[in-house]
Amino acid sequence: MPRDDFNDLLAFIAVGRERSFTRAAARLGVSPSALSHKIRGLETRMGVRLLTRTTRSVVPTEAGERLMSTVEPQFEAIKAELEGLSEFRDTPAGTVRITAVDTVADLVIWPRIAPLLLQYPDIKIEIDTGYRLANIVEERYDIGVRSGEAIAKDMVSVRMTPDFRRVIVGAPAYFAEHPVPQTPHDLLQHNCITLRLATRGGLFAWPLVRKGQTERVQVKGQVTLNGSYQILQAALDGCGLAFTPEYLARPHVEAGRLRYVMEDWFPTSSGFHMYYPSRRQKTRAMQLVIDALRWRGGSA
Repeated sequence: MPRDDFNDLLAFIAVGRERSFTRAAARLGVSPSALSHKIRGLETRMGVRLLTRTTRSVVPTEAGERLMSTVEPQFEAIKAELEGLSEFRDTPAGTVRITAVDTVADLVIWPRIAPLLLQYPDIKIEIDTGYRLANIVEERYDIGVRSGEAIAKDMVSVRMTPDFRRVIVGAPAYFAEHPVPQTPHDLLQHNCITLRLATRGGLFAWPLVRKGQTERVQVKGQVTLNGSYQILQAALDGCGLAFTPEYLARPHVEAGRLRYVMEDWFPTSSGFHMYYPSRRQKTRAMQLVIDALRWRGGSA
């Protein structure tokens, strides 16, 4: 097979995976028009249409789906073997892709990874921050990071942080105008800062717990956001009550900028864990990253 066919097959797989010429082109570092030209050339040589193009999406045809299902695993196997050769190098090398929420990336992952990068200059790290629960196998991440209860049972899970509380907080300016809530029902009368769920699209219901009693409160308010930092800032600005991880709120509570309310209803969440498929072969670079991120007791 000519070398161009291999390159064009890789281009086709990228488009089929991303369902977009624009996103695939960005990943491959080429222009969308050049990528489209490659795919058309491949289709011409093979004599079959591989992609159905519309104004809004790109979807593999039946032939395209078959080609992806048979060829993509072979390229992945080759890639894995090439990465495996790095084990014979004197120094670890390779790229490790991680998906995590932004707060954990900032407060946990980066402080532990930075010294590793300085020690091993041939290791590369890509950290993708977001609140959507990514499929790390389909999206080609090496490691996912989420709270323990959100991890599928078929994944290898390694703890990164201790368990933590989720707390309800408000600014002094807010309480100057509103009474302090005492019960979950009281929250329905308050201006609460709501969270839009990235995966399912609905609004997050606050899961409160007291002495084994659980209440899920569907709060309402003027502001809906989709990130923990933004929710915290809205609370600091006096725009409402926030339900947020204690590790974010605590410094502001200690400084008097925020105040805990309904402390006896604060739930405890499982700490953050990294996870990866049990069948995945770990490179030396990936093992070093796992060891650097592993929780070894104490605070997060």
